[in-house]
Amino acid sequence: MATIFERIIAREIPARIVHEDGLCLAIHDIQPQAPVHVIVFPKKPIPRVAAAAAEDQPLLGHLLLTAAAIARQLGLEEGFRLVINNGPHGGESVPHLHVHLLGRRPMGWPPG
Repeated sequence: MATIFERIIAREIPARIVHEDGLCLAIHDIQPQAPVHVIVFPKKPIPRVAAAAAEDQPLLGHLLLTAAAIARQLGLEEGFRLVINNGPHGGESVPHLHVHLLGRRPMGWPPG
């Protein structure tokens, strides 16, 4: 069964797209946890970061650099947080690797 992100990539489900290129898609989260909450995910279905292979290293770097570029585009000069959840105890709710970009509010520590 396709994940929600695969269905968004296939345009079966609408989304507010922030960025798209040949490797990834970035959308506004429908349940934002901060004033800015964007999800960046690869078009290649990788279940989670722990399931990524050595050949995925360029793609993983691309996701982080894309998130940083989106943060600049959205004016998050004061700072932002990137979150990658892995597995049920890590807060993963969709088994498709994705990066949460959160900003425009102070972020507490520890995060969880």
